[in-house]
Amino acid sequence: MKEPQSFPILLGQDHLVYVVEDMDSAIEKWRDQMGLPLQHFVDLKEHGIKQAFFPLADGTFVELLAATNDESRVAQILKEKGEGIHVIAMQVADLDGAVQQLQENGAELMGVGTDRVFIHPDSANGVMIQLWPKDRPHRWRD
Repeated sequence: MKEPQSFPILLGQDHLVYVVEDMDSAIEKWRDQMGLPLQHFVDLKEHGIKQAFFPLADGTFVELLAATNDESRVAQILKEKGEGIHVIAMQVADLDGAVQQLQENGAELMGVGTDRVFIHPDSANGVMIQLWPKDRPHRWRD
C-alpha cells in the first residue's frame, strides 16, 4: 500500500446535503421533529431545485435539496438512488493543494479546475465528497 502524502487533506466536516422527494415534508421533519431552525430557503427555478438550510451548533449545517421539475439533475438522482445523503462537504485548507494531493494519492475527482471539486463516490465508498475551502463563505449565511 502506498504511503499517503501530506495528511490530513480533509480538515473536518463543513455541511451535509440530503436529497429529498418532498421539501415541505422534509422541512417539517428537520425543523419540527428534530428541532433545528430553518435559517434560509431558496427556490432556484432556473436550476429546477429548492434548498433549505439548517445550521447546527458546531458551525456546520444540513442542506436539503429537492427537485422542482422532472428534468433537473436532482430529479435524476432521486430516481436513481432515492432520498438520502447526496454530498458530504469537507473543509480543506487549500483547494488546489488538496486536489493535487488527492490526485497523487490516486483519488478520482470531478470538477478539477473549477471551484466545485468533488471526490468521486468510487473513491469514497459510495458517497460524493465536496472539497470546501475552509475560509469560503456560504452565500446564504449573514
